[in-house]
Amino acid sequence: MTDHTPGSGNQPEEPTPRPEGTPAGTGDTPPAGVSPQQSQQAQQPDPAQPYAAQQSEGQQSFAAAEGQQPYARPSEAPHPYAAQSEGQQSYAAQGAQPHSTQQFPHAPWPSAGGHTAVPPTQQQSHGRRGGLVAGVAALALVCGLVGGGVGGYVGYQFGDRAPGVTSLDESRPARSVSTAPQGSVQQVAERVLPSVVQLQLVTARGSGEGSGIVLSSDGYILTNNHVVDGGGSRGQITAQFQDGRSAPVRVIGTDPKSDLAVVKADITGLTPAELGRSDDLPVGAPVVAIGSPFGLSGTVTSGIVSAKDRPVRAGGESGSEDTVLNALQTDAAINPGNSGGPLVDMDGNVVGINSAIYSPGNGQGQAGSVGLGFAIPIDQARRIATELKDRGSATQTTLGVLIGVGNQPGALVRNVVPGGPAEQAGIRTGDLITKVDTRPILDPDSLVAAVRSHAPGDRVTITISGSGGDRTVDATLAGQG
Repeated sequence: MTDHTPGSGNQPEEPTPRPEGTPAGTGDTPPAGVSPQQSQQAQQPDPAQPYAAQQSEGQQSFAAAEGQQPYARPSEAPHPYAAQSEGQQSYAAQGAQPHSTQQFPHAPWPSAGGHTAVPPTQQQSHGRRGGLVAGVAALALVCGLVGGGVGGYVGYQFGDRAPGVTSLDESRPARSVSTAPQGSVQQVAERVLPSVVQLQLVTARGSGEGSGIVLSSDGYILTNNHVVDGGGSRGQITAQFQDGRSAPVRVIGTDPKSDLAVVKADITGLTPAELGRSDDLPVGAPVVAIGSPFGLSGTVTSGIVSAKDRPVRAGGESGSEDTVLNALQTDAAINPGNSGGPLVDMDGNVVGINSAIYSPGNGQGQAGSVGLGFAIPIDQARRIATELKDRGSATQTTLGVLIGVGNQPGALVRNVVPGGPAEQAGIRTGDLITKVDTRPILDPDSLVAAVRSHAPGDRVTITISGSGGDRTVDATLAGQG
């Protein structure tokens, strides 16, 4: 079948316009019975004008040498030079390397497309020796034309009709048996995914989804309080596990102040997550977040620890200290539905519980990740989860003060709880707390987050700025249910 794509080499091209002054009939086949020499005597071309080659399917006319009349190549003996595309020709002969115009002593012969073409061998018109040379050259040319024509014809037939080999024709490769490199995201995902669950909550107010991590093989699960808020007798919570099983869960204990909760599914054979530590986690360390963003269970994202000790409000109303977190900040993509899922290091150990994201919007619709996600450090989450599992409630670490915003950076003491750690340490109303140990305190949330990062009974050094200058006091933090 003839290819009619322009420039394909199979469709006959329009004859190249003849240069002005070129005799009519140039490039046409001489009449039958008329020799090329007689045709030359009848038609004297302008030797200064080049002759453009005409192409047709299986046939091509050649430009003669300088001062000679062009002749037609017989269709049964096509020339070995095949046309490439419109305005271009390939001139490499069979078995020969591509030519350079510098091999020829005369000037390069211009082709129709403006590219340098190879002029045919000049003919000798006088003398026996010249005739002999011309005869030998003609014989060699005919042989070359016949050989090249056969090869060109066969190549054309197969090239035009035989289907090309594509990637779809190749056989499938062998199944990959390579294992994930140690410490890669793939290796971490393979290790942690069996310990991550999707939690689905249905209440009278609507439905929601979140994530959780398996704490025990018999169904204890750690998640965020705001994921299961409204559960229990007011709603139904279902856990979807990575092995395809599902089971209803019941709430064991919640702690809104830390935004943590423990639930239990009546199921066995689960894979508990391995808990790491967050106190020595450096900023810039690579981490992986796993969860069910927008209901897409088993989603894995990666990033780094962007910052530590971020005071963040999550899951509560603005202005309430109940939801202030001392959070890890990460740029791993965290979206609605990731809440309660693990943030893990490259050893597959849980270092945080994903809880909140920053959303610079107008509050309409569900927010998405902008590279600012926050997780509860596992050191704090471990203590709270243990208390929730064992007692159903948890204690919060407290300094025993009521605080507000002052005129300078820091937390202004509005009131001191009688008998509390602050009063015992000598902190008074009107003091401005500016540091807890070496951590700067810039506002009230900073102080709440700093205190809650410790466990009850921890001893801390507090820096106070007052009218008489800075002073430091030591306080033993207390627990509050």
